[in-house]
Amino acid sequence: MFEKIKEFFKEVKIELKKVVFPQREEILGSTWVVIFTVITVSVFLGIVDLGLSKLVSWALA
Repeated sequence: MFEKIKEFFKEVKIELKKVVFPQREEILGSTWVVIFTVITVSVFLGIVDLGLSKLVSWALA
């Protein structure tokens, strides 16, 4: 059983050497894209929610 565990970690070490980690600039660029997308979608959903709540209030009044 310990041999299987040892082999597993040996393979993990080999696979980690193949990984290409992103540079700082790539991470920052991706982060800004995510932040912009989240803000845009939040504003859009807020406007839709406000509009729908006004519509429902008008329909029920």
